[in-house]
Amino acid sequence: MAHLRTYRSTGLIAQSSGAAIAALKARAAAWEVPLTETHDELTMSVWGCELRLVPHVDGMSVDLSAPEERLIGNLRDSATEIFAEVGLGISWDHVDAGALAPGLSLMRVLRVTRPSPGFVRVRIAAPDAARFTEGSMHFRLLLPPKGREPVWPRVQPTGRVGWPEGPDSLHRAVYTVADHGPGWLDFDIFRHDCSPTCDWVNGDPTGQTVAIIGPGGGGIPTAARVHLFGDQTALPAIRRILSEAPGQVTATIRCTSADLGDTASDPRVTVSDDLTAALSATAIAPTEFVWFAASADEARAARKHLQSRGHEKKDMTVAAYWS
Repeated sequence: MAHLRTYRSTGLIAQSSGAAIAALKARAAAWEVPLTETHDELTMSVWGCELRLVPHVDGMSVDLSAPEERLIGNLRDSATEIFAEVGLGISWDHVDAGALAPGLSLMRVLRVTRPSPGFVRVRIAAPDAARFTEGSMHFRLLLPPKGREPVWPRVQPTGRVGWPEGPDSLHRAVYTVADHGPGWLDFDIFRHDCSPTCDWVNGDPTGQTVAIIGPGGGGIPTAARVHLFGDQTALPAIRRILSEAPGQVTATIRCTSADLGDTASDPRVTVSDDLTAALSATAIAPTEFVWFAASADEARAARKHLQSRGHEKKDMTVAAYWS
């Protein structure tokens, strides 16, 4: 029987400090992730990884374990930041200083097409494209300011990731993998004004190199019964869930018929101009999963409504896709 590989990293805080324990507890509470405390260690579980804080006579060790190498890098970045906030530095066993940020891949734009009036589809390619098709559905597209050479985020000697600032700051919009094949990914951009991504794609980026980072932002819901609600910006994610979710799924979408395309004929799909009203009118059992993505105002209203109905956080994903 094959065993999944576990990646590890260890750091040392030179002094034992109650501040480190307090900082980790505060972050676990802020992120709303599990924290386990025993008489000899404190363990935070996040992203399928573990961060263990273990006191010793001459200091404290920070032990990291993760199922992916990129997640070790992400956890090292977060741990360094958590303890730096209370004035504590960490000496890591290994830091690949100068490397691209964990989870970042450089991709080449293969083509740009127009699948419907409101969307542009971009195909990008790289040898490691397949890793963005597993687990989470989303990634961040990193775009430099127009007219500037890209400065990509890289690992610093401290273990933190250094992101470009000022005139080199990157636009970091989130997109959904809409389709994929050997060595390539497709993602759809909803066309709208005042969007750096739309400006970029309108300039025909075919042949350019871009960076994406991830995957992240949640995967396909696996509940036996799933209710989807979303506007046109959520359409790519809704299509993925409709095609891949193992349970019974229905979707309520606010979108033009031209952009819905074949999705409009799916018997599981309903079109509505008022997503919050549609959510309120839908009979949803406490154990059924709700996925809602639209404007920030609608997301706040949806979250408040679900909480008022006693829906638990583990049984819902509510996201603001725009504001």
